[in-house]
Amino acid sequence: MALDQTAYTAPEKDLYEVGEMPPMGHVPAQMHAWTIRRERHGEPDKAFQLEVVDVPKPDSNEVLVLVMAAGVNYNGVWAGLGVPISPFDVHKAEFHIAGSDAAGIVWAVGDKVKRWKVGDEVVIHCNQDDGDDEHCNGGDPMYSESQRIWGYETPDGSFAQFTCVQSQQLMHRPQHLTWEESACYTLTLATAYRMLFGHEPHDLKPGQNVLVWGASGGLGSYAIQLINTAGANAIGVISDESKREFVMSLGAKGVINRNDFDCWGQLPTVNTPEYNTWLKEARKFGKAIWEITGKGVNVDMVFEHPGEATFPVSSLVCKKGGMVVICAGTTGFNCTFDVRYMWMHQKRLQGSHFAHLAQASAANKLMLEQRLDPCMSECFDWGAIPAAHTKMRRNEHKPGNMSVLVQAPKTGLRTFEDTLEASRDR
Repeated sequence: MALDQTAYTAPEKDLYEVGEMPPMGHVPAQMHAWTIRRERHGEPDKAFQLEVVDVPKPDSNEVLVLVMAAGVNYNGVWAGLGVPISPFDVHKAEFHIAGSDAAGIVWAVGDKVKRWKVGDEVVIHCNQDDGDDEHCNGGDPMYSESQRIWGYETPDGSFAQFTCVQSQQLMHRPQHLTWEESACYTLTLATAYRMLFGHEPHDLKPGQNVLVWGASGGLGSYAIQLINTAGANAIGVISDESKREFVMSLGAKGVINRNDFDCWGQLPTVNTPEYNTWLKEARKFGKAIWEITGKGVNVDMVFEHPGEATFPVSSLVCKKGGMVVICAGTTGFNCTFDVRYMWMHQKRLQGSHFAHLAQASAANKLMLEQRLDPCMSECFDWGAIPAAHTKMRRNEHKPGNMSVLVQAPKTGLRTFEDTLEASRDR
């Protein structure tokens, strides 16, 4: 949906307050942003600080977006901590603006941009590349040496009034969603989509069984819905019994509470008494899966992202010829497993990293068609960005996905007209 650029007037200034609406297409010299600097790496309340910085200028194939709301995900936690890598070691900029999810309005376009115009309402996917190698032209852009994640490996993410992105990162915003709902889903949804459908021949098929770790979180909530939409069976794993009903409501076939088992962490040395104790408990977990899938029916796929704490069990319970697909290591990066079960049962271990435009667009189409719920659990004000990341870091956030307001002055706004009116009432 494009806006009527003559619908309102506003003063031209070099800096606007957060929530104050500039004239359509007017690009101020500066903006408010939550920044990270190398010397501040640490917990979110230390790493994130408010600063006034210059508004980035779009290159010929880039677009400047006025950010209405942004999504909160683990990229922001990692950027603040500086692990597994410091973003400064990648982009070399003086400061870093985190945020890899956003909904907003196209505010300026480069001279080679044809698909988008000022006033278009968009969501942003976080994959960038240079577009000039064989992987970006007929292959898989995620394999390009130039592939990078906006807001983590680039310095100009969504926790600012404006963000500069490649035009290919833009997708249409679902008009039935609020700004904050539109902002919370793209990173986790597209990541889940590629994990489930992007790795042939192990792409998800109807009737298959998938074990989903962290089933109540951002990634897990979309995995459950996508699996259900595809006619397959999701077995969700939770760590809090209060989340069971939420996961079942998304369409899971069954739910397992991992606190009922004691087989987490790195694998004990094989063939020691400690290993035998671990194996007994891990097989007990496998039998809990059978209570949902049927006796002897192991899962075709394991949807992995905790990493260190769960990976030994994931590689064990996956069926012969099945796949463990992993996109993160939120509990640690030192994954261990008994490789005998990997090679003798011919299992596939597949790393997966976000998604390219075709996959992100296919996932977004499901949202546009109202076939998925964005599962937004909580929306924070602009000033609470550090607090939101602290909740995620401590795993204290509610089930689903989190958003923060940027230029949208309050929650519940679905149209620009509503937003403009609310901004005037501030």
